[in-house]
Amino acid sequence: MDRLRVMTGARRMFNGPLHKCSKASAGHCRTSPSWTAAVRMFGATSSRSTPSSSTGPIILESPFGTVNPVDVTLPEYIWRNVDKWEDKPMITCGSSGRSYTYGEGRMICKLFASTLISKLGLKKGDVVGLLLPNLPEYVFAIHGALEAGLVVTFVNPLYTAMEVKRQFENAGVKLCMTISLLLPVIKEVSPSLKGYVGTIVFGGDEVANEKARVYDFKTLVSGQSPGELPKSFAHEVALLPYSSGTTGLPKGVMLTHRNCAINLEQCISKDIISYEPTTDDYQERVLSVLPFFHIYGFNGILNGVLSHGLHMITIPKFTPESYIECVLKYKPTFLFVVPSLLLFLASHPSVKAEHLSSIKEITCGAAPASKGLIDNFLLKAQKDIRIRQGYGMTESAPVSLYTRVTLPENKTGSTGQLVLSTQARVVSLTDGNDLGPHKSGELLIRGPQVMAGYLNNEKATKETVDEDGWLHTGDVAYYDEDEYFYIVDRTKELIKVKGNQRGIKKSAENEFVT
Repeated sequence: MDRLRVMTGARRMFNGPLHKCSKASAGHCRTSPSWTAAVRMFGATSSRSTPSSSTGPIILESPFGTVNPVDVTLPEYIWRNVDKWEDKPMITCGSSGRSYTYGEGRMICKLFASTLISKLGLKKGDVVGLLLPNLPEYVFAIHGALEAGLVVTFVNPLYTAMEVKRQFENAGVKLCMTISLLLPVIKEVSPSLKGYVGTIVFGGDEVANEKARVYDFKTLVSGQSPGELPKSFAHEVALLPYSSGTTGLPKGVMLTHRNCAINLEQCISKDIISYEPTTDDYQERVLSVLPFFHIYGFNGILNGVLSHGLHMITIPKFTPESYIECVLKYKPTFLFVVPSLLLFLASHPSVKAEHLSSIKEITCGAAPASKGLIDNFLLKAQKDIRIRQGYGMTESAPVSLYTRVTLPENKTGSTGQLVLSTQARVVSLTDGNDLGPHKSGELLIRGPQVMAGYLNNEKATKETVDEDGWLHTGDVAYYDEDEYFYIVDRTKELIKVKGNQRGIKKSAENEFVT
């Protein structure tokens, strides 16, 4: 599934090196001054909506207020409080038990950043590609690269060589990171990549071959000292995830450091965040198998966990047995799921109430979870567990809507309210007029998390983000009298199978089981 509803994808164009964006325009590229209105920093000045009128827009504001300014890079934001929990576990592989503390993780990222510049000769703004499953080392791969001033694009490890080639050629990838199992894919793709400098393999000591420019990660970093790194800025492009948006082939979504960092900041309102602070005596444990190669898994989950000093547990491949084993062994306090995984927990005979005893909260994304599904899960759990939902797109880094920590019972099924400094409209699918409560139309989003544009695709950018900065999501939604939003449908639904689009109407994620 290309777009994640609790957090997925949108657009804008670019004609030059990825790092050359105007600092003053908060992520707008120098080559596209006409975007200034479309991608400027939008801050909600009031928790009340613009009054309805027969001709003017009906603009809904976040009830949570405005977000704090963010003028740092994504790694700077992630590591800003790392000294408070440097001895705490950062991330653990639930399959192998391999684990790193925050102190270890921070140092390895610094060393790897220096390695990429000093040993491999990469330069600021170069693009690196990740073909990796969920591994603890994903943190080093992506945050090491970002700290070195590089731009990161990531792909689904199930992609064919042709699909990887298309994305990596389009993005201009100069270096790839992968595992031994997937190295044959990179070997097939890399000859077509201009200016390619090599491949880094995690756990690749047996396949490393410097003459073939295949390097083992551990060997590369060993003996490296932190060195001087290029200076990066918040307005510069950090990530290039690919999204089909509402139509067409996948396009490179240019997300700046500020887009990603401010979206994390938008979710820290006391009405939204529910993590207990990490202390000497306590640390929340988060289990998620949702892929880091998707913006929801990376920024919405992994970076959210890292920025609060929580303990992330993940596994490279979901199986019922491995997932249940992780729940039993690590006793997570938080789960991130999609409806099919929630259905698995609710219906699989091997999942018992005692397996769920440590869980305080579950966030469900990708598609709305029905009230019936939620009720069935809570019946299995035999305890009160918060079930929260949200919405977003790759193009919004990704979160735009999130349910409150304390959700009124009559709002079950809602995908939430607008996060800090985010605005929305719902417009008619027939004439584009703004709609009031309980009327379904296309959802439009505006805020500082909206992407800088689509890479080298001005047409798609203009079709998705209009001149007033409204991101046209392609999703059908309505809001009620209390400004809670409900996702109804998509204007053009697609099923994605290993990256291939199929023009098939999908009924509901809830209807199939993992």
